Amino acid sequence: MQIQAAFAAGWIGICIGCVAGAAQGLFFHSENWLGGYNSWARRMLRLGHISLVALGLLNLAFALSMTVLGIAEGTLWPSRLLLTGVVSMPLVCYLSAFKSDFRNLFFIPALSVIAAAAMIAWRVLTR
Repeated sequence: MQIQAAFAAGWIGICIGCVAGAAQGLFFHSENWLGGYNSWARRMLRLGHISLVALGLLNLAFALSMTVLGIAEGTLWPSRLLLTGVVSMPLVCYLSAFKSDFRNLFFIPALSVIAAAAMIAWRVLTR
């Protein structure tokens, strides 16, 4: 079940990331959009967009790795943590773009993904 959720989260994240990138791309030509290319808001939107795609890919990598290696046990927590990352990272990025205090929540997605990666690495090494 966790593997199916990771596959779904991966493709959903990639799809939403592509839509977000296309939507943001409608305005990229405007030099002053959201305060200019180097503004905090614009950087956070770019980070939110790429985090959707990147964390979607991490979910796919997790699901494919566990499938190829035949690992079914011990995948619940890494799966949950990756799901937390794919939801919370873009959310914190987009919220931070418009209210910078939300940047203080970056520890949630960062620690979630770090813990998931460590658990997956441990599970693969000890199989």
